[in-house]
Amino acid sequence: MKPDADTQKWMYETMVKSRRFEEMTAAVYLEGKQPLFNMANGPIPGEMHLSNGQEPVAVGVCAHLEDRDAVTATHRPHHIAIAKGVNFQAMTDEIFGKKSGLSGGRGGHMHLFDTKVNFVCSGIIAEGMGPAVGAALARHMRGEEGIAVAFIGEGAANQGAFHEAMNLAAVWELPFVCIIEDNSWGISVAKEQATAVARNDVRAASYGIPGEYVEGNDPLKIYEAAGRAIARARAGEGPSLIEVETYRLAGHFMGDAEGYRTAEEKERLNANDPIPKMRARLITEGILSAEEADDIEATMLAEVEAAFGAANAASYPAPEEALEKVFV
Repeated sequence: MKPDADTQKWMYETMVKSRRFEEMTAAVYLEGKQPLFNMANGPIPGEMHLSNGQEPVAVGVCAHLEDRDAVTATHRPHHIAIAKGVNFQAMTDEIFGKKSGLSGGRGGHMHLFDTKVNFVCSGIIAEGMGPAVGAALARHMRGEEGIAVAFIGEGAANQGAFHEAMNLAAVWELPFVCIIEDNSWGISVAKEQATAVARNDVRAASYGIPGEYVEGNDPLKIYEAAGRAIARARAGEGPSLIEVETYRLAGHFMGDAEGYRTAEEKERLNANDPIPKMRARLITEGILSAEEADDIEATMLAEVEAAFGAANAASYPAPEEALEKVFV
């Protein structure tokens, strides 16, 4: 079923907010890292993986979710975290390593935790599969409402954790959905060079569950496919597997020279940027006027700028706090 007008507006707002967040993250991340790139320098040290281009997957799925539903995400998590409703300021603070961050500045951008909306992510490939299936099992055993969704990349479908978790979810008929974000590249390795099947949705047959592939990085098509799988999970009919064709517009990480992608491929991907396409569709269909779309973009940018300003001004944790909340 096609989302209603209010949902489509929310999807567009969230996609724009995510994109502006990533653009500002990129700008701040590069401070102190130029002209000689050193990821240890600047206000945001360490690796940084941006989700520009993959916003449709997050909004298409999360539009169906509630706070009680558990979500696990990947090392490229910002678009999913924003769509799931993770505390925006605390997430920004965490990326800056500030005490007011989601984990007190300990986790950084690949390890975001927000228990209020049941969101977690990890930098380990396919790591979210087990915890998500565990969350689904817990809800099933307790007789509680709510489902679990694991977002993974197409390369993660080749990990043992993916197969083990999918098998258990199917055997136990758990309220679980696996979303594979197929952006064609596992770092610098093309999908066809690393995966024996052209589409991972066909793997669903191995577990006796439905599998679906969504082409075109289209938020409305993703919404419809996710709606079917999530409704099935809520009805107690077991898990589903969805692979979504999406596009990573930036490199695998900030500083990636992208020598594995041709200029033609990058031009094609940028020409298919999903945000301008959705803006044009909403205006054509009368859901938004051009002025309303402009207002949304200005509002989202202002929210991002405010969050970054507050994060920059926030305090770092004291050095001795590094020994707190750890096992010794």
